[in-house]
Amino acid sequence: MTGAPRTRRSRLAAAWTGFWLVPTTFAAGAVLLAVGLSLLELQVGLPAGGFLPSGAAGARSLLSSIITAMISFTALVFSITVVAVQLASSQYSPRVLRTFLRDRVTQAALGTFLATALFAMVVLAALPDRSDARLPELSLAVAMILVLVSSGLFIYYLHHVTTAMRVSHIIAAVGAQTRRIIEDQHSPEPPPGAATRLAPPVQVITASAPGLVDDIDLHRLAALARAHSCALSVLPAPGDFVVTGQPLVAVHPLPGCPPPAPVPDDRTTATVSLNVERTAGQDVGFGFRQLADIAERALSPGVNDTTTAVRAVQEMHDLLRHLAGRPDQRLLVQDGDGRVRVQARAQTFDSFLAVAVDDVRRAGRDQPRVTRLLDAILADLRTVALPEHLPDILRRTGS
Repeated sequence: MTGAPRTRRSRLAAAWTGFWLVPTTFAAGAVLLAVGLSLLELQVGLPAGGFLPSGAAGARSLLSSIITAMISFTALVFSITVVAVQLASSQYSPRVLRTFLRDRVTQAALGTFLATALFAMVVLAALPDRSDARLPELSLAVAMILVLVSSGLFIYYLHHVTTAMRVSHIIAAVGAQTRRIIEDQHSPEPPPGAATRLAPPVQVITASAPGLVDDIDLHRLAALARAHSCALSVLPAPGDFVVTGQPLVAVHPLPGCPPPAPVPDDRTTATVSLNVERTAGQDVGFGFRQLADIAERALSPGVNDTTTAVRAVQEMHDLLRHLAGRPDQRLLVQDGDGRVRVQARAQTFDSFLAVAVDDVRRAGRDQPRVTRLLDAILADLRTVALPEHLPDILRRTGS
């Protein structure tokens, strides 16, 4: 998204989860390995024992065959991945595509095939022209080992992709990712401090570009607030969409202190990452949104797959149970004396219930299995929820 600010943490997360990282690392490693072995060949000999080609012509034929086979493997894996992404997008939800693109098995398969092909290319280019010259037997042996590894990985990839395309595994993967975020973001212990009412803002910094709030760097905001002797509040919550010019961060004076100097817009907006799509990280609600989308699409007249909807609701039940016994997250940074430096809106348990219960109940109002399950979930949550969450649950049970 051109012009949208990104925090350092969101950039690192995008790079770490990007589809390109593992294949690129494998490919670069293969080139370096081939060059290193070419130098090592001058000092170390490998007794091939007739297993490897005995002449330069045979070595060229072997390496050419490896290159051709690996390119074909790479094209096939890429085609299968594209088909899987298209099927998942049309059948389940477009928001589950990141589950496939972040899949390390797919990335490792593509990376291994590319690495093998590039390794063979470098070794082929380093082959001597003279027929009586000594062959790089160590490099040829490594190329054969890479072929064997690639063959085994290709068989496992076929098994993995057929398993990963099943809706139960997609739902479980989304649930597992969301549980990790809950463990990271929502502590079972009461959060230190409490949100306070800040003084009226003296400056409001607006968004420089449209996008979804992806990440809020609270610590950089706190450092900025201390440098300008003020308090900052982030107005949208993670997962919210903001438009260009919408209020993003408010600057508040501190009690008993003179009005702060103007806070730079560019440094402030750089601490709130905007993206073209919702991602994990601080956005626990994204997991609920994906599961609710799967359930709603399964309940649509064109699909009419109640069993899939029930499975998605069951996964959300487990997530809600994890959250019911934890206080709402507080995006807050305080000084040692308790003075609030940064305060941001956080997602609430009520917002998760709205997606998991309200949206799905509306889509499945004619499906008794779904409505009974939702009623049972609310009854179960009442037994484990903290007192602060009970009003949100009781409002949906009619009690």
